[in-house]
Amino acid sequence: MAADEIKVLVVDDEPMVCAHLRTILGSAPDITVVDAAHDGAAAVEAVVRHQPHVVLMDLRMPGVDGLTAIERIAGLPSPPTVVALTTFDADQYVIRSLRAGAAGFLLKSTPPEDLISLVRVAADGHTVLSPAATQRLVAASAAEQAARDKALSLVGDLTEREVDVLTCLGEGLSNAQIADRLHLSEATVKGYVSRMLVKLDCANRTQIGLLAYDAGLVTR
Repeated sequence: MAADEIKVLVVDDEPMVCAHLRTILGSAPDITVVDAAHDGAAAVEAVVRHQPHVVLMDLRMPGVDGLTAIERIAGLPSPPTVVALTTFDADQYVIRSLRAGAAGFLLKSTPPEDLISLVRVAADGHTVLSPAATQRLVAASAAEQAARDKALSLVGDLTEREVDVLTCLGEGLSNAQIADRLHLSEATVKGYVSRMLVKLDCANRTQIGLLAYDAGLVTR
């Protein structure tokens, strides 16, 4: 292998996707796909074994998922550049992958010539964001911020005890569990929940729980 050759590890639970990426990247004279892994645990092992320069990591896989694998790889000595692969089934997975240590992300539908050039960019240590993916991330971030702002505004009008109840609802607790934690009667908790449905303009407990999440009262 030439000294300036870029070693790439492909990680996806779909063998056909791995084969497709191998074919595309293998057509470039300076890129070698050293291995393909089909889950996060195997990906970490392959990184240790092959010491690739770039890892193309699917996010949603059975077993050890891509997010966990990215975190584990980031903790290795001299970790490679990891680029998340996505079909945008869930924008939050993309945002979380960047927080976990990914250097960027690409759509699986990225044109072959763009994929090759972006892998080269990643190998040089630069952030990789395909144009279409960037547009979706900006939109997702804007939507996330709007939801957060709205939730914080609504929560700001609650009493301290109502915030306590809201937090419990965000954790998925039942009325009985909330009553036990806050030392209230179930009837009192039920009254709080009924009033908060109106006050927060929510149709059900699930919407209240999501609002608690958006307001940062609970994490998932």
